[in-house]
Amino acid sequence: MFLAINEIRHSKLRYALVIGVMFLIAYLVFFLSGLAYGLAQENRMAVDKWNASDIFLSEKANDSLNMSMIESELANELTAKEKAVLAQTAGIIYDATDENKKQNVSFFGINSKEFLNPKVIEGKSFKSSGEVVADISLKKQYHYKIGDKVKLASNNEPLLIVGFTDNAKFNISPVLYTSMETFQTVRYGANSSFQPKTTYNAIVTRGKVSQQPKGLQKLSISKFIDKLPGYSAQVLTFGFMIGFLVVIAAVVIGIFIYVLTMQKIAIFGVMKAQGISSRFIANSVIAQTFILAVSGVTIGLLATIASALILPEGVPFQTNLLFFGVIALLMVLVAIIGALFSVRTIVKIDPLKAIG
Repeated sequence: MFLAINEIRHSKLRYALVIGVMFLIAYLVFFLSGLAYGLAQENRMAVDKWNASDIFLSEKANDSLNMSMIESELANELTAKEKAVLAQTAGIIYDATDENKKQNVSFFGINSKEFLNPKVIEGKSFKSSGEVVADISLKKQYHYKIGDKVKLASNNEPLLIVGFTDNAKFNISPVLYTSMETFQTVRYGANSSFQPKTTYNAIVTRGKVSQQPKGLQKLSISKFIDKLPGYSAQVLTFGFMIGFLVVIAAVVIGIFIYVLTMQKIAIFGVMKAQGISSRFIANSVIAQTFILAVSGVTIGLLATIASALILPEGVPFQTNLLFFGVIALLMVLVAIIGALFSVRTIVKIDPLKAIG
């Protein structure tokens, strides 16, 4: 370790370049990881908020919440420790005072006495017809506030924001929670001549299910999340990108260390002639790689966290220190593995040939 540190001090610029390259790669990996994690969370936040174990969809829905239709009679036949019905649809709202201020949202029709009713962090829960509880992002990003009226782009029905909740996004859209009565208005319009009987998109359960009627398909929450449109493809895409970047980091630092090792063959030859073992020299190279990798990765991590503080609210970036910690450990590990090629070269050095 002493030899490794002493050499870095002696050639500051040379090793600063190695740290700089490692920093850039680490920063890119961490930033992409934050984006990937943020996008994934915004797809599933509202589902995670349920703290449920299973979800039931109609058998013909092909695991799609949007395509599932469950009649209330069928929903009543299902018995479980805890259950809650859910009606869901996508929609577009606009500010009642500014028609150009439009947002894509997802409506969740729920029963206020069931466990899907979210915890309100500001304002109150919905009670009357036409009231909604919105995700806090509508306030932070689009500057809506309690008491604001919004209208549906599809039928111009007015809705009143009475409260805000957090971590309520579904398919990257903010969720608006409302009563089943209001949801019917959202879906069909208050003055529509066609008002079918109440149907649900899903039944969400906690604990043991004692009776499951025919016509319903049971999915675990984790499987349901994997079936969300585009979710798995997105996670796999970012996963492969991050994985390749980690491998590239190992290759880059491995090449740097190898080149530096080749430049010092004569010095290593003299050290071997003086009786210093190959193991000692190899340990020094590995220690040097460890210091460089840790320095570059640490600076990259700090830069990523700093960047997260200044990103606009609309950027789906989220930090997860445990996730970042695993990536950092992996990058340092693969960098050390990349340095093993240099160790192989050191072991093969012949002192007589190296000295010339």
